[in-house]
Amino acid sequence: MIKTVWFWLKNSRIFSLPMTIMSWLIIFVYALNEGGSIVNGVLALIAISCCQLATNLFDDYADYKNSPELTQQCKCEYIKNGEATLNDVLKVVIIYCSIAFIIGAILAFKAGFAVVWLAILGGSFVLSYSKLSKIGLSELAVGITFGPLLFEGVYYVMTQNFSFEVFILSFAVVMFTIGLMYVHTVLDFEGDVVSHKKTLCSRLGDKKKAINGVWVVYGLGYLFTIVYIFISKNYLFFLTFLLIPLIFNLYKSLWSFKCGEDVKEFYFRLLKARNLMVYYSLIAVFALWC
Repeated sequence: MIKTVWFWLKNSRIFSLPMTIMSWLIIFVYALNEGGSIVNGVLALIAISCCQLATNLFDDYADYKNSPELTQQCKCEYIKNGEATLNDVLKVVIIYCSIAFIIGAILAFKAGFAVVWLAILGGSFVLSYSKLSKIGLSELAVGITFGPLLFEGVYYVMTQNFSFEVFILSFAVVMFTIGLMYVHTVLDFEGDVVSHKKTLCSRLGDKKKAINGVWVVYGLGYLFTIVYIFISKNYLFFLTFLLIPLIFNLYKSLWSFKCGEDVKEFYFRLLKARNLMVYYSLIAVFALWC
């Protein structure tokens, strides 16, 4: 049983969950400072995590079902080698969504009807993410779901309120989450071009331009951070600027990556982007806690 659960968690790309947990932790601490409900906040984390894992698996399902021969080397490997069927993948997606639905119903009862609309928006992105990613809108989808939707949603279930300050904070944090997704598409550039997957990077038509786009993504993150500092007067957020050397390091590593290299090389660079998001979030939590 444990082996089966781990198998599906691994193929649901559980390694990407830190970006969800860290984003949640930021708004959780923010809401706690205003007397928010701890129980509601934890329930929201479980539901959000299930939605993310479901999105990752459903993306595999849609990609392999539509073009099994064009999926990238390290993508859908567990389906290609016969460890799982498409029906198995779909069943696990349904389980994830069912857990999220049950928790959403509980939170709607406890916090208010607005949770229903937040859940509908979140669910629509789970089901449409694969299609959105094929037309170059995956970053937009991630930006909405892990930005305003996640932050305002968790803040609402914990405090029964919405906040403009939280709205701005969500954009500062989510740009680092988008950074992870963007780096993923840079690493998949050649495979996405071959499979005609219209990601933002492949639409640029030039890998050099795609790599340089890293500066735009993280630059926007720091722009929103400055706006948030101006609004909140929380100057400890300036500590996030200490991460800029890590962005330079990530940028340089993308230039040295070659399509078809060992999977470890792929994840080595992807984890650099993930760690950037985690470090930013930890600094943000520190700034909010102090």
